[in-house]
Amino acid sequence: MTHPETVSPPAPHSAEPDAVARRAHVESAESVLRRLDSHPAGLSPEEAAHRLATHGANVLPETARTPTWRRLLAQFNNALIYLLLAAAVAAGGLGYVIDATVILAVVVINALVGFIQEGRAETALRAIHDLAPPQARVVRQGQRGTVPVAELVPGDVVLLEPGDRVPADLRLVTAQGLLVDEAILTGESAVAEKQTGAVMADAALGDRHCMAYAATWVVAGHGSGVVVATGMASEVGRISAMLRDVRVTTTPLLDQLNRFARRFLWVALPSAVLVFLFAVFWRGYAWPQALIAVVAILVGAVPEGLPAVISITLAIGVRRMARRHAAIRRLPAVETLGAVSVIASDKTGTLTRNEMTVCRLESGAARATVTGRGYRPEGALQPTRDADAEADWSALIRAGVLCNDADLVARDGDWQVVGDPMEGALLILAHKAGQDPETLRAAWPRLDEIPFGAEHRFMATFNQAPDGRHWLFIKGAPDALLTLCQREARADGTAALDQDAWTARIESIAGAGERVLGFAAKPLERRSSPFRNLGEGLGFLGVAGFIDPPRDEAVAAVAECRRAGIDVKMITGDHVSTALAIARDLGLAEQPRALTGHELETLSAEALAGRVGAVQVFARTTPAHKLRIVQALQAGDAVVAMTGDGVNDAPALKQADIGIGMGHKGTDAAKEAAQMVLLDDNFASIVAAVREGRVVHDNIRKVVAWTLPTNGGEVMTVVAALLFGFTLPMSAVQILWINLVTAVTLGLVLAFEPAEPGVMARPPRPRGQGLLTRLLVWRVVFVSLLFTGVALGVFFLALARHADLALARTLVVNTLIALEVVYLFSVRISHSTALTWHGVMGTRAVLAGLTVVALAQLAFTYLPVMQRLFETRPLGADDLAWLTGVAVAALGVLELEKWLVRRVTARNDG
Repeated sequence: MTHPETVSPPAPHSAEPDAVARRAHVESAESVLRRLDSHPAGLSPEEAAHRLATHGANVLPETARTPTWRRLLAQFNNALIYLLLAAAVAAGGLGYVIDATVILAVVVINALVGFIQEGRAETALRAIHDLAPPQARVVRQGQRGTVPVAELVPGDVVLLEPGDRVPADLRLVTAQGLLVDEAILTGESAVAEKQTGAVMADAALGDRHCMAYAATWVVAGHGSGVVVATGMASEVGRISAMLRDVRVTTTPLLDQLNRFARRFLWVALPSAVLVFLFAVFWRGYAWPQALIAVVAILVGAVPEGLPAVISITLAIGVRRMARRHAAIRRLPAVETLGAVSVIASDKTGTLTRNEMTVCRLESGAARATVTGRGYRPEGALQPTRDADAEADWSALIRAGVLCNDADLVARDGDWQVVGDPMEGALLILAHKAGQDPETLRAAWPRLDEIPFGAEHRFMATFNQAPDGRHWLFIKGAPDALLTLCQREARADGTAALDQDAWTARIESIAGAGERVLGFAAKPLERRSSPFRNLGEGLGFLGVAGFIDPPRDEAVAAVAECRRAGIDVKMITGDHVSTALAIARDLGLAEQPRALTGHELETLSAEALAGRVGAVQVFARTTPAHKLRIVQALQAGDAVVAMTGDGVNDAPALKQADIGIGMGHKGTDAAKEAAQMVLLDDNFASIVAAVREGRVVHDNIRKVVAWTLPTNGGEVMTVVAALLFGFTLPMSAVQILWINLVTAVTLGLVLAFEPAEPGVMARPPRPRGQGLLTRLLVWRVVFVSLLFTGVALGVFFLALARHADLALARTLVVNTLIALEVVYLFSVRISHSTALTWHGVMGTRAVLAGLTVVALAQLAFTYLPVMQRLFETRPLGADDLAWLTGVAVAALGVLELEKWLVRRVTARNDG
């Protein structure tokens, strides 16, 4: 279609688009067109091509990808891996090829797991890139047509229709009943009503009613707008830039492992060198003999199975969380969940259902509450007073159904609204009142309408009643309808309209966090000019209050988080009153405090960090605000989990210690930026995931608490031999045997341990708490000394009984294995005694591990080929009885130490 006005191509000297875009909502549409050297008839094709070459394509560029080989090599850049490689080289250098191969296999497997998991996060920007629609309707040189979205340029005039995804940031030129769903950017559940008038310079993104932003959806109405920003200059482009520039934080577990490995490296290597020099120059060992002893120390000291066992522990956590509808995208995120101290959650669709619901009706003579939540047509109208029991709400409900363009559809048992969510809520209200919307619409056909407009703030329809009479129905902002109406319509007649009383009632409803719509109607005697003199004879029917209700399970989940010492903070683009009402319903705090995005902008990073801890609600926020909030929380040493489902959440999701995306309603951008995705969009699943995260962390601590002392006992046994000049109680290959057999059996079974009682009754651990706490250091020293004393005692007693060196060493190896078994039973129940039926019986994993160890030790001790490889001797029945008695006595000592530690800790806490 040719535009009625012939125009010349605008001259190519428009203002800088970025400058225009920043103030587009402040200036009139005519001014923006003028500054961009454009016109309602659009640009000429030649000028559009020129601007495309100048400003570039309307796309979100992908960031340069890290080469695959570099990502793979980065997995080996870890001090603990260096120690493992050193152990493998040492074992291989001494001729133990099989042992070296096993250690290298552990290193490679660990690296491959990290390589596969971490590579997935790089797809977040590509998900945002896919949000652009392929074609856009434009007006160029007075002619309508379509062009690829990538070819849109500043100054282009774009046409908008229902169902369109906005292709670029637009300053609206025309808007007729234009409603846009901006939840993907602002987080607001209600659609935005658009108009062409300018707004204040400091208006929040959700209040810029004269703008339509890229990646949002047109729900209803028609309009046109001039392009003011494309590609990375658009709002969604700015989010993409923030996401690209966000520094991914190191998870607590990785940070702790790296710090532990560095410290271990600095202690182990110099100690090995000192022992070597001591053995050669002080004890007179030949250097090959001394080197073998040092290798034995290194092999015993290096926890070569620790990375693999920790990875398996995390993988088991992933499997357990999957059963609870939480998909983990990066292994360390499992353990990070256990350290979470703050959950910063998006409101819409996460804490709330993102399904607008009518919760109350008020007319001049009656009031009623509406039960049922969400889009399922289940519930009823309940009078709030006995006098309201006979109230007739049919007129108000009829107006809500007829003056309505939405549809309610059922798909696979899930009810969905097509159109405006608030209009959909009115259809559900009709079902609850026993009226079928489709039957009403068929009986009252629409003859004409006035679409919703931001200028008049109401929608009006002209319908024919079943008796042939004509009716006018109006739905819109209550204050606009009160201005039009002169009387109050009631079932028993009419009454004078008390505008002040109604204004007070409407303000009270809005103050409770509800959105309010008013309804009016009047009969018409004849069809001519139905919309002339709208207010004449118009009767005010009453109002409806709407909420986006909290999820029932979210209320319980928030309470569970508070009991676990986890703060829940709600971040939303909604208004303060609405957000505070939801916060009170959720139980975020007794008296929740709020901070708006405008107030946040006035605070420095330091000031925000000082206030953010005491605030539960952040309202009218933008993506940049959300990112600042997460950073401020992290500045206070909080371990932050950020939940969200929109594009606006992606930068904060990536910045957070753990980002949690929504699987059903979440955008691809949010899910790809997240480390965990809730498959059921259920906030309660977060609590279950946090519980599993704490269990995983407990089990990792148990693995470390078991590994280090057992290795320490082996090392101290060899060091004692060098210091005091007696024969080594074990050879290097025997020490490696102990490590390999127990690490893949006894160490691994701790990964399967269930939760201990009270796992969610204790506060989150501090961010800076390392793997080696004071208690764990004490236990490492105590158990290492216990193991060393027992092993040396067995060694010297065996020699005193005239056993040869090989038999004495066989006894020492089996003694250490037995000690590690009883210590396993002690460490797996860390907060109470293991001397119970449950503690002694163990889990199926423990029994399986014990079976494997027992079979391995029988082979080690009695199989001829193993005797030749490891220089062992068979043990007699008296030797086995002796070892059993020693192990039982050691268990008693370990449990006595645990009891004393609990007593001392309880006294200090008291």
